[in-house]
Amino acid sequence: MRRWFDLSFRYKVPLWGSALIVIAALAVSAAFMAQAYDDLRRDLVDSSASLGRALARNVFPAMLNDEVWRAFEIIRAPLSATPGDSTVQPEILLALDQRQQVFVATDPATAPLSIQMSEIGGDYPALARQLAAASETATVEHIGAQHLYVAVPIADDGMRLGTLVVVHSKDVFLPRFWSVARRGALTGLLVLALLLPINWYWGRRMAGPLVDLARSIDSVSEGVPHTPPPADYPYRDELGRLFDAYGLMVRTLQDKNRLEKEMIRSERLAAIGRLSAGVAHEINNPLGGMLVALDNFKRRGGHDERTLKTVAMIERGLSQIRDTVGAMLVEAKVKSRDFGPQDLDDLITLLAAEARKRKVTVDIDSNLSEKVPLPATLLRQILMNLLLNAIQASDPSAEVRCTVRHADGTIIVETFNTGRPIPEEVMSHLFEPFATGKENGSGLGLWVTYQIVSQLGGQVVAERLEETTRFRVVLPAGESA
Repeated sequence: MRRWFDLSFRYKVPLWGSALIVIAALAVSAAFMAQAYDDLRRDLVDSSASLGRALARNVFPAMLNDEVWRAFEIIRAPLSATPGDSTVQPEILLALDQRQQVFVATDPATAPLSIQMSEIGGDYPALARQLAAASETATVEHIGAQHLYVAVPIADDGMRLGTLVVVHSKDVFLPRFWSVARRGALTGLLVLALLLPINWYWGRRMAGPLVDLARSIDSVSEGVPHTPPPADYPYRDELGRLFDAYGLMVRTLQDKNRLEKEMIRSERLAAIGRLSAGVAHEINNPLGGMLVALDNFKRRGGHDERTLKTVAMIERGLSQIRDTVGAMLVEAKVKSRDFGPQDLDDLITLLAAEARKRKVTVDIDSNLSEKVPLPATLLRQILMNLLLNAIQASDPSAEVRCTVRHADGTIIVETFNTGRPIPEEVMSHLFEPFATGKENGSGLGLWVTYQIVSQLGGQVVAERLEETTRFRVVLPAGESA
């Protein structure tokens, strides 16, 4: 029995509603049939009483003059109705004298003349006792096992000679009863055919939002709450207020989750900040010494062009390291020269060893013809990080493409590579510290790139195309400090 109560409301509400409708229909039908049966019986009793009184008036003179045959003809007359007559005919009629002896009967075999009624058998002894207890002018109704008895006094002008008993079989009004019952049953079936689909529709319509709400509440326990659409239940009753309360709860949980994520992200950034500060302290001192040594080396003079070119590239690389440390410290401004075409040539040279190692071709397409007002070291770091990631993610013999476009005061950098795609679980945390999809990656390269782009007031996005991974950086080409 319990499992019926454990059913979903989607089924329980329509089923219980249907059960109540069926029970109500059966109860109404039963009451209607009982009333119909009682009305038919009452009609039969009234009809029999009217017949008995009419016959009693006619049989009174015959009994008074002791004319048995005349009395027999009188009570026999109702049994001689023509075929097709709708009048309900009695089964037996008896005329009793005052001592309850049979004066005449329509069926002498059942009720012989002069026999005491109580000796006939069946229901007659009970009827005899009921007549003895009744008043002389009362009409007596008696319901036996198989028959219905109606007794009226045979009297005139206050003189009573006996009793006329009209006997009907109980089956005599059953055809009429079953006819009425069939009409009632058909009406009940029509009502059920109308109400049950309506109940099922409205039950599921009302239970559907409850089921959806329960499913949504289950999702809260799984950590993925979602607010049900307002169209699910647009009404303002108790269920509607429950939906509103659920929506408020979900929004509160979502705000809480966002706050927790921000706190975690802030703690990570604080940890990176402390790490960066330590790294910067350990690097800046020897780095400054190397830059001073290179400057002294250039001042001595007498060096060939190839040596000076190599020394200049080393100096730019050390400056880039210094500025990268500054980016890790999330400095608002980093002093640097403007970015120019020579920086792209340096990048190709710096990436050549890694490209040869991976057997990858690097193609940089640029429309730069002169310097642009952006910090060279920061933009070099952005390009270096993106191109290194593209090379390391590419398959052997693949090509890494990079485009640099300067137009309308904006620098747009795009890198394209085929090969291993970025995992879905990494994609949503791609620019966070320590988030990496590479086995030996530190997870800091893209984070540093994101920090630099943010400092420069730009945007960086990553996209997974059909067979290509694309990084797109958009930077406003403002004045470099």
